[in-house]
Amino acid sequence: MASLQQSSLTFATKVPSFCSFSPTPNTFKFLHPFPSSAIPLTATTPKRISSFVPKAAASTAAFAQDIGDVLADVSIFTATGQSVKFEVLWDQNEGVAVVALLRHFGCPCCWELAKALKETKERFDSAGVKLIAVGIGAPNKARILAERLPFPLDCLYADPDRKAYDVLGLYYGVGRTFFNPASAKVLSRFNELREATKNYTIEATPDDRSGVLQQGGMFLFKGKQLLYAWKDEGTGDHAPMEDIFDICCKVPVA
Repeated sequence: MASLQQSSLTFATKVPSFCSFSPTPNTFKFLHPFPSSAIPLTATTPKRISSFVPKAAASTAAFAQDIGDVLADVSIFTATGQSVKFEVLWDQNEGVAVVALLRHFGCPCCWELAKALKETKERFDSAGVKLIAVGIGAPNKARILAERLPFPLDCLYADPDRKAYDVLGLYYGVGRTFFNPASAKVLSRFNELREATKNYTIEATPDDRSGVLQQGGMFLFKGKQLLYAWKDEGTGDHAPMEDIFDICCKVPVA
């Protein structure tokens, strides 16, 4: 397993992320998660993903009934560096929370999703829903995103060891990160990506580069009950925000 992960990381340093896609050779060239080995798109890199983009399952059926209890005991960090368990982030009896697991803090798609969450936070607040955004990297990497995007610090958390990602069974690997057809969605959000990365810096990338191969997801809880689950099939395959709101509006908030 260790040798397989090392091979994946070696491969990842030689292949550009879909997040680095652009219609010109120089646009977003600096967004590659491995700046020392970033390469431009050429004839040797994939030009076509697929015309068929499968929709990621937004079902809770694959999760154990006690997933809320398991996640509650997972420790992560606030953006200011304090260790905290999920169980204290929202009312574990009747509170409603959207838990957005971003990719690593140095991923441009992470910045794009964070910007979308920030812009919809007022709607969550109005519905009585707590927004919790978790990213991969140390707290200082979270603060880089929070300061430069910007993003509210009190909603942002760091999971450098990817504990929550493992508990929720989110996808990981080179294929998911670079070559999954679902990543084609990013191309339709080029303007949003460009806007979100105006103040982007590669310095937000985690020091442990293994985190750049981790995919994210979106989850909605009422207390410890899982109401909605979305696992990103590939980089940039974010959950439809309107689906989240449709469920939030139907859930009575205590």
